[in-house]
Amino acid sequence: MFLPGATRAESVSGVQTVKNSDGTTEITMSVLDAIKMAGVMVDNGELDTAQQILSNMPPLGGAMGIEQQFLLGRIAGYRGEFDSAIKIYRDILDAHPDLARVRFELAICYMHAKQWYRADYQLRLAMAGRDLPENIRQMMNYYRYVIRQNKNWNVFFNFGAAPDNNVNNATGGTECVMTIFGPMCRNLIEPESAVGYNLTLGGDYEFKLSDQWRWKSDAGLYSNFYDLHDYDDIYLYASTGPRYIWSRGDVWLAATAARRWYGWDGYNWTAGARINANYDFTRKLSGGLSLQYGRNIYDKFGEYLNGDTYSTSAQIFYSITPNIYTILRGGILRENAASDTYSYWQPSVSIGIGAELPYGFGIFAQPMFYWQNYDAAQWSVQDGKFSQIVERDFSQRYSLSVSNNKFSILGFVPTVIFSYTRRDSNMWQREYDKWSIEFTLQQRF
Repeated sequence: MFLPGATRAESVSGVQTVKNSDGTTEITMSVLDAIKMAGVMVDNGELDTAQQILSNMPPLGGAMGIEQQFLLGRIAGYRGEFDSAIKIYRDILDAHPDLARVRFELAICYMHAKQWYRADYQLRLAMAGRDLPENIRQMMNYYRYVIRQNKNWNVFFNFGAAPDNNVNNATGGTECVMTIFGPMCRNLIEPESAVGYNLTLGGDYEFKLSDQWRWKSDAGLYSNFYDLHDYDDIYLYASTGPRYIWSRGDVWLAATAARRWYGWDGYNWTAGARINANYDFTRKLSGGLSLQYGRNIYDKFGEYLNGDTYSTSAQIFYSITPNIYTILRGGILRENAASDTYSYWQPSVSIGIGAELPYGFGIFAQPMFYWQNYDAAQWSVQDGKFSQIVERDFSQRYSLSVSNNKFSILGFVPTVIFSYTRRDSNMWQREYDKWSIEFTLQQRF
């Protein structure tokens, strides 16, 4: 379209130059060409002109609208306006979570803002992008190393409410024993429903000793408070020790301590040590290994329960796409109690699938399975008589977490967690079902 007063027009590659009668020159071009020109200007550091072009356009839709917002995000990032850039990138990803380049730029902004844990999460997902330029691919592993070097503190906080239909993990029913006088029966404890309010609060801090060495300490509180206060559960922990990092991994050796209260009565103390190690096998595949020992002292029935806990666990994280990932976990725990009746082995395995979806939704689904195999027999009522049985349990838990980033509140996202647990046992009195629905606020990554 030519403006009034134009005397001559030239058109080159969709760009039209118009020389007006008053001696001025006007340039008109298609929206696509304007977007391309603004992109070149951003690459060349001509930020003011690029922003003027982009800001004078009406909000665009489709692919050009994404590019318009992406370039505005890059401009904000180059100017050090990281909060503005982060908001722009988040808005894009809420609608189009599969854009690896946007996720990569968001990770860079988080790094500049020293939000290292968020940067690590976004970079892990961005690494699965197949359409990234080669120079960005080469930078990613280095940036993971930079994140490891600079992680110095993190604070986390979650709060929620969860109705539970079997807070006491009870079976219910009637237990009977045949005697010469006929059956003698007793009623077992019935499942109790309760509403729990959970609070998780904690953090960690790393004191930098050198480029590779840190001294890392952490502490935290996990708690569940119910309207039936006999089941209130509080767990407090702390650990500290040296951490070594290198380009593709890290190792942390720490002394540990924990205290638990149940029903507001002291339950047990634990002191020990652990080793955590992490390693990046490829851009998309990383793994972790944990070895832990704890000495347990119980407030009650210590003559039966006091003992040691040994555990090892491993996990594999794999980025399938820039918005879909999977986590495979497995491990084995050994509980040595003063009485063999309470000593057991507990292997476990789980696989989780997480996805960042359009419209700001995020989901994480995880089935988990674990077994408890005890060492020694105990007396139990089976088939109408007392028998000595070595307990064998199998538990399965299925959980689904659903959140939406569009409702972010001060950096926290409302999340709903559905879970179902079923335990089967060769001692029927140990079997139970339970379900819960948890409403919580979780830190947004």
